[in-house]
Amino acid sequence: MSRMRILTEADLRRLVPLDMGVVACVEAAFAALATQAVAMPPILRLDIPEHRGEVDVKTAYVPGLDGFAVKISPGFFDNPQLGLPSLNGLMILFSARTGLIEALLLDNGHLTNMRTAAAGAAAARHLARPDARCAAIFGAGLQARLQLQALTLVRPIDGARIWARDADKARALARSLSDALGIPVTAIANPRAAVAGADIVVTTTPAEAPILMADWIEPGQHVTAMGSDAGHKNEIDPALVLRARDGYFADRLSQTRCLGELHHAIRAGLVAPDADFAELGAVIAGKAAGRCSADQITVADLTGTGVQDTAIAHFAAARARDAAVGRSMDSHSATADADAA
Repeated sequence: MSRMRILTEADLRRLVPLDMGVVACVEAAFAALATQAVAMPPILRLDIPEHRGEVDVKTAYVPGLDGFAVKISPGFFDNPQLGLPSLNGLMILFSARTGLIEALLLDNGHLTNMRTAAAGAAAARHLARPDARCAAIFGAGLQARLQLQALTLVRPIDGARIWARDADKARALARSLSDALGIPVTAIANPRAAVAGADIVVTTTPAEAPILMADWIEPGQHVTAMGSDAGHKNEIDPALVLRARDGYFADRLSQTRCLGELHHAIRAGLVAPDADFAELGAVIAGKAAGRCSADQITVADLTGTGVQDTAIAHFAAARARDAAVGRSMDSHSATADADAA
């Protein structure tokens, strides 16, 4: 008989805060893509345009992990107007040996938020200048908050700017982050001014047309674009991919060719469809060079990968077992087999 652990959002928020343990977990997942025979099928996507909704299903098997996750992640971007979060969903962790359910992670998007923020931290840790101190964040939602918080884990950030189309939300987030992080965070009305002099720029929006232009970017800056997780989304000027040249890094190249910022550079005819670029995991694993000079422009194109979801689901379940957190119940029995027969 197999036992399944059920973990609620409240359980998972206690077990998996945004910390260096989560960053290390996500870094290991990226490195696995570069060094192991990871099985990661294309994203299954469902669009519900009349409600600005989308549902992504992601999964991956990583050799050496005893479980694999399947994540169902709805994003409905009008929800904040209804007083509801944009993201929710759940993850299911299966045994890689038997296929039986080991854990049901009712996280309502928390684990996705944590692994996405940790991916931003990983990108900055390996691609931004070590002395990066000033960050510019585009967006004023939860991921904007988390991305700045994540940056403070890996770089000596001592100030930040927030730009968003909704100036009131930008000001509110800036005040909140100043209090939470103990650093000056300022809302900037002009996006180009927000970028000027920043060391790291992070875009965290569902924009469908560029909000960050190539000629705004200065030598030495690092850009993490994490909102373009669908073919119709586009946060950065496609010319920036060309301008960065050897400083462009994908989370998964086959994926960014289809739905990341690279996808738009290919569609614009700026980059060949089969152009080769290094992946972030190869940099983390020491198989590709990252930043080569203080003046190099670097871009991380983060579209979200199933390997991140399997890694953080496995990480969360392990923490739950160690802490004896969650409710346990039978997930399978011989009687069920007999009834099914």
